[in-house]
Amino acid sequence: MPTLDAVVQPSLNADFLETHAEGQSWSAQRLLPEKVLQFGEGGFLRGFVDWMIHGMNQKGLFGGRVVVVQPIGQGQIEKLNEQSGAYTLLMRGIEDGKVIERQELITSISRGINPYTHFQDYLRCAHNPDLRFIVSNTTEAGIAFNGEDKLKDEPQASFPGKLTRFLLERYAAFQGDLSKGFVLLPCELIDRNGDRLKETVLQTAANWSLDPEFIRWVETANIFTNTLVDRIVTGYPKDTIEALWDESGYRDDLFDTSEVFHLWVIEGPDSLSSELPLAEAGFNVIIADSMKPYRDRKVGILNGAHTSTALAAYLAGFDYVGDCMDDPLIAGLMRHAIYDEVIPTLTLPRAELELFAEAVFERFSNPFIRHSLQSIALNSVSKYKARVLPSLERFVALRGQLPTRLTFALAALIVFYRGTTVVNGALIGHRNGHPYPVKDNLPILEKMAALWVAFDGSSAGVRKLTDEVLRQTEWWGKDLCEVPGLAIATAEFTSAILAHGIRAALTDLVQSEALHGAMAATSARA
Repeated sequence: MPTLDAVVQPSLNADFLETHAEGQSWSAQRLLPEKVLQFGEGGFLRGFVDWMIHGMNQKGLFGGRVVVVQPIGQGQIEKLNEQSGAYTLLMRGIEDGKVIERQELITSISRGINPYTHFQDYLRCAHNPDLRFIVSNTTEAGIAFNGEDKLKDEPQASFPGKLTRFLLERYAAFQGDLSKGFVLLPCELIDRNGDRLKETVLQTAANWSLDPEFIRWVETANIFTNTLVDRIVTGYPKDTIEALWDESGYRDDLFDTSEVFHLWVIEGPDSLSSELPLAEAGFNVIIADSMKPYRDRKVGILNGAHTSTALAAYLAGFDYVGDCMDDPLIAGLMRHAIYDEVIPTLTLPRAELELFAEAVFERFSNPFIRHSLQSIALNSVSKYKARVLPSLERFVALRGQLPTRLTFALAALIVFYRGTTVVNGALIGHRNGHPYPVKDNLPILEKMAALWVAFDGSSAGVRKLTDEVLRQTEWWGKDLCEVPGLAIATAEFTSAILAHGIRAALTDLVQSEALHGAMAATSARA
């Protein structure tokens, strides 16, 4: 039983919104047309896309709302409708060196539809002439062709199946009108997600033997954009939700949290800027004819900083990203790797790249996010290949020498994978006498274990071991021993880490570079 002085918080719903919605009145907001169909009701899209659409509406730049489709059988559509599509977003992080906390009541979602229980309601959305954009986040596995999907299914099992059925309904409703196509904005974390989505839709249409005229309409009337999304959305804060409800003054079962930083790169025509004025509304959104330089920037700087530092930081005794950002040695490894070895290899203006890098370092220092180094370490071989190796190779091509920090990161990877037994799918490494699991593809773990079992501890043994690792073409896509000097340098760094520990080896690297720099400066003055 509640005590007499207990405060019962009102629930977030239509009645509450009548008196508490900010900006445009709630009654006026409810009249805005549905312009966006969104596959996915999870925290990411609500903390990213729907937040931006809300911001455009608040500034009078968009005038449209989002109808959300539940992409799988289980979801939160019922709760979303109970709250009239509204929820709270709390953004927390570091911006310009200051801790920032911003909270907004988001009202851009009109309603949610569960196609597993209301399939006809889902199809009726295709008859809405105002509907223009389709957004999705169905996980990396969501954009995949499913040959078991049937046209008669209600609904189809896969996202591409559901989407193809929806596009067919649209085509029929407007008799193939080319002006009634959609702009598709997939947010799944796969490379060239729009191209992949279009490919799966066309595969599905062919599998269903649909009219060639419909297929032409899909290809000509619709814009499948490739996108790059970047924001950490930490979701429902279950550990602190009661306190946040007390602070807000209402109960919100869809409360969402995120970092402050956000970036959305959309590869599409310039005309999208006027249709979707996100940048005009003040959001960090770039619409460009090619997303490649921005993808290279994100992969090289953000992902590269993680992968080139995480394993060394873990071996040095750290467990979380934020903690090692306060350590001059590890933070210095990261900064020098990015500023001296990654940024010089990228094509965007250096000033722009440095601003992005500083934002990345602020994000890593965010006290509200505990990002585990062990989590980053998952599948480090493939991550090094995708995130670090391209920068290393570009640096060699550009400068004719090895980037020392990125090479040191490769040695740290080899030592991190030091173990002789694989248990329950993990290689067992040791740090300060305590075991830790190394998780990767099983053939990689078994090969690493065999190499360490055969290691005899000698200098020659180090070289033999590192050469074997670098020669695994199935891991790296090439024989890395062919990169000039890489095998020798990696063996030297590996030997130093094994003999003296990660901190001492890294300190020696820093001191050696400082000495070489001083000698070069003296020579230049002479």
